[in-house]
Amino acid sequence: MFSLTKKRWQWAALVLLAFIWGCSFILMKKGLDAFTDVQVAAIRIFFAFVVLLPFSIRVIKKLNKHRSTFLFVSGLIGNLIPAFLFTYAETGISSSLAGILNSLSPFFTLVVGIIVFKNRPGLMQYLGIFIGLVGAILLVTNGDFSSVGAINFYALVVVFATLLYGINSNVIKFKLEGLTGIEITSLAFMFVGPIAGVILFSTDLSPAVNSPKFWSSLLAVLALSIFGSVLSLFVYNNLIHRTSAIFATSTTYIIPIFALMWGILDGETLSGLQVVSMLVIITGVYLVNVKSKKVKVLKEQSAVSS
Repeated sequence: MFSLTKKRWQWAALVLLAFIWGCSFILMKKGLDAFTDVQVAAIRIFFAFVVLLPFSIRVIKKLNKHRSTFLFVSGLIGNLIPAFLFTYAETGISSSLAGILNSLSPFFTLVVGIIVFKNRPGLMQYLGIFIGLVGAILLVTNGDFSSVGAINFYALVVVFATLLYGINSNVIKFKLEGLTGIEITSLAFMFVGPIAGVILFSTDLSPAVNSPKFWSSLLAVLALSIFGSVLSLFVYNNLIHRTSAIFATSTTYIIPIFALMWGILDGETLSGLQVVSMLVIITGVYLVNVKSKKVKVLKEQSAVSS
């Protein structure tokens, strides 16, 4: 029976998340065929809000001042803002490169845990942080350190989005205890969904509607919303509570594989430096997740059972 208290299902959920989110980057790209980056992000969040509204209404009684504050924060930094950042970034970089940079999420999860929650990582975690930073710097500078102009601004936007994901993972783990994954997801979207709706309907949708790729782009964005936001966040938020913020964000080990696969099938190419940078980042993220025998990362209660 499916249960996230069992280790095998936790790993299965991790791979499922990687597949869904790995597909998200190519779906964003297809959405941009007819819509603007703002419209793609707004549709994604607003449609997810509409789908989740029945669940939101059902559990709204669980809201209090403390939970409302952090659910709004979670919706803002874990969903709304990153959605706009990623679609904007994909107007300037490939979907596969965005997927690679997304692997920095667990790196920032640990860093935020250290700074905000005063966690003490081991030597391997510090080494992983350093290596991950080197890989990220290689990607955002294209290997050219001679001038500020060499920085890939679009790649830097994705890095900022992963920082927000790292903050959000800690918020969910430490500030929203007592709520299930579907409760966190639906209530967070209840706060930010109307904002996305206002943004969406303040844009001019006529160019998109008149585009020959309107329907294919719309289907891509709706699929992105259902799978990339609703279903995936339901699994992800449950996984954080059943395991740890670090374990859940480790899905980004596997995301680049699917992102690269879809990118290559769509005709995208990667340079040798980008491939090397990806391997450096993933190595750093792996080391960040290596737990010291003497130090428990994020001081979390162990919820993993075999």
